Amino acid sequence: MIVLKTTQEKVLSVLQSVAGIVERRHTLAILANVLIRKTGSALQLTTSDLEIQIRTTAELEGDGGDFSTTVGARKLIDILRTMPPEQIVSIESSASKLILKGGKSKFTLQTLAAEDFPLVQEAANFGPMFSVPQKTLKSLLGQVSFAMAVHDIRYYLNGILFVAEGTQLSLVATDGHRLAFASATLDVEVPRQEVILPRKTVIELQRLLSDADGAIDMQFANNQAKFSFDGMEFVTKLVEGKFPDYNRVIPKNHRNIITLGRAALLATLQRAAILTSDKFKGVRLSVEPGSLRVASNNAEQEEAVDELDIDYGGPSIEIGFNVTYLLDALGNMSQDMVRLELSDGSSSALFTIPDNAAFKYVVMPMRI
Repeated sequence: MIVLKTTQEKVLSVLQSVAGIVERRHTLAILANVLIRKTGSALQLTTSDLEIQIRTTAELEGDGGDFSTTVGARKLIDILRTMPPEQIVSIESSASKLILKGGKSKFTLQTLAAEDFPLVQEAANFGPMFSVPQKTLKSLLGQVSFAMAVHDIRYYLNGILFVAEGTQLSLVATDGHRLAFASATLDVEVPRQEVILPRKTVIELQRLLSDADGAIDMQFANNQAKFSFDGMEFVTKLVEGKFPDYNRVIPKNHRNIITLGRAALLATLQRAAILTSDKFKGVRLSVEPGSLRVASNNAEQEEAVDELDIDYGGPSIEIGFNVTYLLDALGNMSQDMVRLELSDGSSSALFTIPDNAAFKYVVMPMRI
């Protein structure tokens, strides 16, 4: 039976859309495979790592009829990548193997039974579905995902908090040293829902979401989230635990406010970062009427000093930061101007966008 027959470009695109979560080494061998299920002319591809499941349906030519099997996802992708995009490729089933042909090449691949593939059991009690444009969600994820923790013992920090309430969708991420908040307005009103998406899910969504106008449908249950977009269905487990109260972390009344060009500040910090040591990424910001001085040094007693002219007439403040935290935030913003709000040298700083309450970035100071 010819399972599919089309161009390399088409097959590879469909396979890559589901294969991001597949690990090359897994305790369960079948989880390295993609589940291929053919019903008539529709071909359904599913991958899983027991916590996330991605499924897509495509119309790829081939024989009609029903068929299902599983085959090594990465191996299939690696083979297809070696072929030209316009090459016609076919996959045929033969006993317990799949035969991949393209041009004069032929690959015989071992399969495992489809009924042994462990599908994620979907929750029975999903909340109401709501939609946002894909590009909106992609933008929100980009504005906060860099602040997620990595392998933190406080497991609820290894992900992003999603809060949907009324007509607002807010995303929050923190690693305990900095916190990023971004929000967008929904077209519909939804009851309050609060979930924590795991880090791996966030990274996969960022990879799959497009900047096109299409929408993404979302549904949350107690322990699961479901996303549907572009013919794909994405089901993921949620992180259990209580996310910190982010409203208490965001400073409300810093009196010293500086508005300056984002690109100029980013370039100044990038230059200063060159002379920080690998272990100690500290930079000193000295704010005085009319000027912002950025300085760094390292164990070799090298020093960088840079200065920016600013419109500021408040008190002098000297404050230290991990420069990586500042570069992450500024590098993930696209606006021309950024606003820095300070209280003193030992309190957290707040970065915002002028005339835009939808983004806030809090960063703790560092002793230098």
